[in-house]
Amino acid sequence: MICSSAVFLFLLNCLSAIRAAPTSSILQPRANGVVNQTTCKGKQYTYQDLAGYGFVPSDARDSYGDTLGGYGSSIAIDLNTWRKLKNGTYTGTLYAIPDRGWNTQGTLNYQNRVHTFSISFTPAANASSSSPISPNLFLNYKHTTLLTDPQGNPTTGLDADPTGGLTIPGFPILPAATYTGNGFGQPGSGGRRISIDAEGLVLANDGTYWISEEYGPYIYHFSRSGKMLAAIQPPAAYLPNRNGSISFSANSPPIYDPKRTVSPANPQSGRSNNQGLEGLTVSPDGKKMYVLTQSALINDGGPDNPNRKQARLLEYDISNPNKPEYRHEYVVTLPLYTDPTAKKSKQTKVAAQSEIHSLGDNQFFILSRDSGAGRGQDSTTSQYRHIDVFDISSATDIKSKANDATNGSIASSTGVLKAGIEAATYCSFLDFNVNGELNKFGLHNGGAQDAGLLNEKWESIAVVPVDGKKGKDGEYFIFSLSDNDFITQNGFLNGGKYQYKDASGFNIDNQALVFQVKLPEGATPS
Repeated sequence: MICSSAVFLFLLNCLSAIRAAPTSSILQPRANGVVNQTTCKGKQYTYQDLAGYGFVPSDARDSYGDTLGGYGSSIAIDLNTWRKLKNGTYTGTLYAIPDRGWNTQGTLNYQNRVHTFSISFTPAANASSSSPISPNLFLNYKHTTLLTDPQGNPTTGLDADPTGGLTIPGFPILPAATYTGNGFGQPGSGGRRISIDAEGLVLANDGTYWISEEYGPYIYHFSRSGKMLAAIQPPAAYLPNRNGSISFSANSPPIYDPKRTVSPANPQSGRSNNQGLEGLTVSPDGKKMYVLTQSALINDGGPDNPNRKQARLLEYDISNPNKPEYRHEYVVTLPLYTDPTAKKSKQTKVAAQSEIHSLGDNQFFILSRDSGAGRGQDSTTSQYRHIDVFDISSATDIKSKANDATNGSIASSTGVLKAGIEAATYCSFLDFNVNGELNKFGLHNGGAQDAGLLNEKWESIAVVPVDGKKGKDGEYFIFSLSDNDFITQNGFLNGGKYQYKDASGFNIDNQALVFQVKLPEGATPS
């Protein structure tokens, strides 16, 4: 489980009883000690075991008095801190980002941030579905770094203005929100701040942060103290356009003005609403950075299912982090799944991606999943929730003036790639939803709407060696944390001065899973 050393997290909350797991018709028992194997471009991957589980209570708070919230949007473990102790316990330091704060009922003036935790994880070799065990993963909350713009002003999770943006010397035009009062629907002097919907996190070797987000969609570089150092604007094809000009709004009105609308609701080209630069990773040597759209650009088949499957991957040279250079661009065709809860004509959907992680040698993990199923959702049974693998060694480099221009397209409106374009090789791998593994910790996919039901949104990947050193034997743990969307009945924001209760009536804990895998020879996860 996960605990916090902050005064707001009580140890009693962390010592909850084992949660009962229902019998499920989709139980998939392990065979020969292996849950699943896949081969991608001649390289074998093995899912061996669900090795760990933990959670943070939904009302846990950070050192600023705010609800910790959905910090599973992206995580990074500092490999320099990762250790295996003599007693078999692992320790290390984990960094995590929430996206834009509580926004199920409207966006708020939430200052973006990076949380820091210390890890304590002890694998349980004897866990089984017939004898489930207590949580064995703990994250002790340490501190929070608040993010600011280049001039030291707080950033915000509020929806960006539909026109214009902030202009700061040395930066591209930046998505910004103009707000009234204090931005929480309460009295205040109003203002304007850079809008960020943070989704991807990379911890640089010098301790600075790279963060990708959805409004721009941009990649930002922040100092250790949280000050914005630089902003990477992607090619024009990615930028949201409405009525002939850039429009950064995601049509996510603020909580104090819920009837505010943008016309048209979705941009006419560029990224779709809330489908920006979702997955971010760097090469093992830290010299290349990769960022992947959550699904297809509108010009490539977005925003509707099942046409939005052609995601674009950008590669930047960051060997000089002060002068990132755009080098290559590829296509990753996202998987499809069948949603039995939808109308028959609309059952085929795209499993949009929520994270990527470089494994070296042109291969990557990718977390692709469905939506609308899990804890607090109408459906309890997820159909597709995977960490898969893709390979770009044979993919076409689509970087060109035509493809990257405003309205530049690499696929038809129905998502069919243009002639001559080869997408990355995509290989299905690790399924979160195997109840034979989940039941070992009293968890389940499908069945009762209880605290043991997996959360809907799993959005992060961190990979660390089982040997606690270099991972030369190919044995690794994959950590993945969920994003609970700040859903609680005891929530606080704005330095603890703004109290809220989510209208769903749910308290959704932040869950975390640890998978043990065997990677192919030569894999070097970043």
